[in-house]
Amino acid sequence: MAKVDVIMPQMGESIAEGTLTKWLKSVGEGIERDDDLFEISTDKVDADIPAPASGVLAEILVQEGETVEVNTIVGRIETEAGAEVALAAAPEAPTAEASAAPAPAVAAGAEAPAPTEAVVEPTPPVVAPSPEPGDGVGDGDSGGPATREDRLRTRSTPLVRKIAAEHGIDIARVPGTGLAGRVTRDDILAYIDNPPPSAGAGPDVASEVLTGVEPEVPATVTRTTAAAPATIPDAAATPVASEAPDLPRTEPRVRRIPIHGATLDVKLPNVPIRESDRIEEMSRVRLRTMEHMLMSKRISAHVTSVTEVDFERIVRLRRALKGKFAEQGVKLTYGPFIYRAIVEGLRDYPILNASVDGSRIVYHGDINLGIAVAINDGTELIVPVLKNADRLSLMGLAQGANELAEKARSRSLDFDDIQGGTFTLTNVGVFGNLFGTPIINQPQVAILGTGVIEKRPVVAQDEHGNDVIAIRHRSYFGLSYDHRVVDGAMAAFFLNRVQEILENFPEESV
Repeated sequence: MAKVDVIMPQMGESIAEGTLTKWLKSVGEGIERDDDLFEISTDKVDADIPAPASGVLAEILVQEGETVEVNTIVGRIETEAGAEVALAAAPEAPTAEASAAPAPAVAAGAEAPAPTEAVVEPTPPVVAPSPEPGDGVGDGDSGGPATREDRLRTRSTPLVRKIAAEHGIDIARVPGTGLAGRVTRDDILAYIDNPPPSAGAGPDVASEVLTGVEPEVPATVTRTTAAAPATIPDAAATPVASEAPDLPRTEPRVRRIPIHGATLDVKLPNVPIRESDRIEEMSRVRLRTMEHMLMSKRISAHVTSVTEVDFERIVRLRRALKGKFAEQGVKLTYGPFIYRAIVEGLRDYPILNASVDGSRIVYHGDINLGIAVAINDGTELIVPVLKNADRLSLMGLAQGANELAEKARSRSLDFDDIQGGTFTLTNVGVFGNLFGTPIINQPQVAILGTGVIEKRPVVAQDEHGNDVIAIRHRSYFGLSYDHRVVDGAMAAFFLNRVQEILENFPEESV
């Protein structure tokens, strides 16, 4: 039998998990490639996910309402026509097995899955984690065999188990609202925010591992806070120490970053923690962003070049065209003019529209612009992709960019909207910054950061060729590029081309 795994996709660079909200096909139902197969919801995107192959939906491993990490297998498609579909004896059985930790071996005492084609998983290059509650033959105080409900409760998703491990929490103690009392992500987070009075405090800092495998020795620290005195002591009667002692420090930690099938161990420095400090755990979105940025800095040799662009012509053109675009229901910003200039620059210098595959350079035939959009009051970032930007008019660029930005802010981006970018643009000027040195969005080789467009005094020439001080709309453009394949001269040529187009924008291209 030929079977294709259906996985939970990564909907954005900082997304670490997704909730499967609805299956659109049933087990045994025929599927065509790219048919909508299931719906997911993440911190940033709600989307319908297409089928990766044609065939028959043979197995559902993750049930509706479950939250799992990206790249988790949620189901399988039988691709041979007429082949029998593997069905479990009980409808809930696939849920229990799919929710177990994605270890290469089945833990003792776990229910055996229905007979299916074997899938060999690579073994992580670390020691095996300790058995979790519910994995053994005997469970509970009675010492008898664990029931299926007991195992379902304790064998939650990998993400839930990781959160519990980071906070030193026994999942068996957490009230669950899922199937058979199973502990969901919301359950564990609610337990952390409002622990019962009898629950132990447990360690509140642990080694975070973004790859889903446990470190060999989880590092923990226990913090203590002195009780506030009922009255303020007399300063004259109380000796003052010359320096406040440090509270316990975090132990050295190691973060494993996946890079091209291998892992990079990054040692995190110790940080002294004092009584006046406020401690806040990173969100999963922030942890995922950190992983992606560290990976990009490790892979690409980052260099940034900056140029200054005169926007006086674009300001006049935009002022003249705003009414015409508004009649079509399109808001015209400076963005579409910049997109057009980037497209022309990438056509002339295709090395900036490429990716590195080992020792090969892949020159992309399409120009797909990733446009960074700040969401959630600027606390998070997502990069929807404007496909085939080189085939769009100025009106098409404005319409496409506005639609993507609106979908990003309303969390209605489709799966295809965030895939396939070949070059990225980020606008730091929207926050008033002069320019930035952005980190490359892998696997691309360049990213352009545009600064604020503002009036500045500059040296210009009058109609007689005399130097004068003039007030002009100007902006800095910072291009970060991968020095493995893009040299400084090529980056300068590209920036000069973008600058030339914007300062002499042809009216016929509007």
